[in-house]
Amino acid sequence: MSGNQSLCTKFTFVAFSSLAELQPVLFAVFLLVYLFTVGGNLVIISLISVTPSLHTPMYFFLVNLSFLEMCYITSVVPQMLVHLLMENKTISVGGCAAQMYIFAILGLTECCLLAAMAYDRFVAICYPLRYTLVMSPRVCLILAAASWATGVVVESAQITWIFSLPFCGTGKIQHFFCDIMPVMKLACVDTSHNRIVIFVLSMIFITTPCLLILCSYLRILVTILSIPSAAGRRKAFSTCSSHILVVSLFYGTALFTYIQPKSAHTPETDKATALMYTVVTPALNPVIYTLRNKEVKEAFQRVTQRNPLRQIT
Repeated sequence: MSGNQSLCTKFTFVAFSSLAELQPVLFAVFLLVYLFTVGGNLVIISLISVTPSLHTPMYFFLVNLSFLEMCYITSVVPQMLVHLLMENKTISVGGCAAQMYIFAILGLTECCLLAAMAYDRFVAICYPLRYTLVMSPRVCLILAAASWATGVVVESAQITWIFSLPFCGTGKIQHFFCDIMPVMKLACVDTSHNRIVIFVLSMIFITTPCLLILCSYLRILVTILSIPSAAGRRKAFSTCSSHILVVSLFYGTALFTYIQPKSAHTPETDKATALMYTVVTPALNPVIYTLRNKEVKEAFQRVTQRNPLRQIT
């Protein structure tokens, strides 16, 4: 680090600096998406809580996923909304670290939760007679706790290591939040070793759950194809179609972002993929799990058709 460089005490986001005239429009769009996402996930959590028929392992994991998605989008979008209305789009190094901790922990936890949900579908379809025994409440709690613990332990260590680096220069981040790769570009030292470690951790903790999901669905596919009736095959596939869509959206953007080589990273592609996994995917999840899930739709209809006066009495 050269002697005339001073360490950064704050960062400046410049993702939307070239879109000054569109920032009020972007604010309105992202605000609506944020409110829809939080409201949709709250509806899912409430429906599952008040509907005894939905108190099953699959919906236990869905509650965890909905809560996670609300926290996930809240870790990014409110700050982005504030910055869209302000000329001073800065964040302290400590605030940036806090955002990256929360975002990274939730991201890895979602990887593990999606794998746990795939295992739940695997047991339900391939071993239906043993489902209630294998997926007991204790097992569900262990899988959920292990998912959260993995996210906290792995990402806390990784983000702490990243923010042990010195940051200097202009402090301008070509992004709209403190994502790992854009922040590391501001380090004053060689980060090649850090990038290798991040790549290895991504290979282990992103691709491993992804491979578990693929293996589960290969077995599920074989089982579904062996069902003699077309109605039976449709019913079995319908129980996991929502999960397949969510996995495809989440892992598609995650693998593209964190496992592609350094030369493939550009500010434009980073921002586009980040918008997908921070804003679009959390917003689509409530839609996918309500419009494509018959049990959730029926529960919603029952709740909305109840007489409010009867509920009060």
